Amino acid sequence: MWSNNSAAPFLLTGFLGLETIHHWIAIPFFLIYLSIIFGNSILLFLILSDHSLHEPMYYFLAMLAGTDLGITLTTMPTVLGVLMLNQRKIAQSACFTQSYFIHSLAIVESGVLLAMAYDRFIAICSPLRYNSILISSRVMKVGLGVLMRGFVFIVPPIVPLYWFPYCRSHVLSHAFCLHQDVMKLACADITFNRLYPVALVALTFFLDALIILISYILILKTVMGIASGEEQAKALNTCVSHISCVLVFYITVIGLTFIHRFGKHVPRVVHLTMSYFYLLFPPFMNPVIYSIKTKQIQKSIICLFSTQ
Repeated sequence: MWSNNSAAPFLLTGFLGLETIHHWIAIPFFLIYLSIIFGNSILLFLILSDHSLHEPMYYFLAMLAGTDLGITLTTMPTVLGVLMLNQRKIAQSACFTQSYFIHSLAIVESGVLLAMAYDRFIAICSPLRYNSILISSRVMKVGLGVLMRGFVFIVPPIVPLYWFPYCRSHVLSHAFCLHQDVMKLACADITFNRLYPVALVALTFFLDALIILISYILILKTVMGIASGEEQAKALNTCVSHISCVLVFYITVIGLTFIHRFGKHVPRVVHLTMSYFYLLFPPFMNPVIYSIKTKQIQKSIICLFSTQ
């Protein structure tokens, strides 16, 4: 239809073969999006308004909640637009911009989880120096570095998308724009766009995961050196929330990466499921995990709703 029109808009795709029940599929998606926005907004509000939560650990948690909100608000309009209104067209520039924010915010989230691991490492391995190491200015610098890494490193593969010619099909595989999906539609040499993301994933997600693993090995070594079993349990309990969020995020990221790279013969429904799982599950679970596992967050939530 648009094979000869390089500037034509792209077509987003919902669930192929299930178009007649898209409006029913939209209901759980809508509820999940609302839950994500509500849960992460509550976390942000509590951390900003409750002075007892003005600590480095909770500042990083606020960054995590903000990142999850960003990913949610970036994908929600197109996903619900396709499922509820059958609005499949998306301008190329809007598609590239959405792709930029999806991928950059994913790198930011990985960086925030790494910063939170650093916070737990200092808190357990050097508790007496915690306040002198994680001063406000240093926390701000770490946060700024995490943001800059995410928003700068993803620019090189996204910019070429704006000048690539698109003479093939303009139909995308999802209800949102991913770089790896868009670049396959280009009628140009996409070698750089194929190789750069592989290196980027290795130097961000996989390297971050490796450093987090090493930090927890050192944390465990320190905790095992504590004589009291009760103190050991107390120290490890402060890490449970973060470990849970790390597992939720990296399992979905690694799973999606392997599916995209090596799952050419995997049924399309698996690709779709992993993509939505990657975008929705971590933002949905993070506030739930911290609300259940962190006593200070629980107290703040109880205080918030008991005063209404």
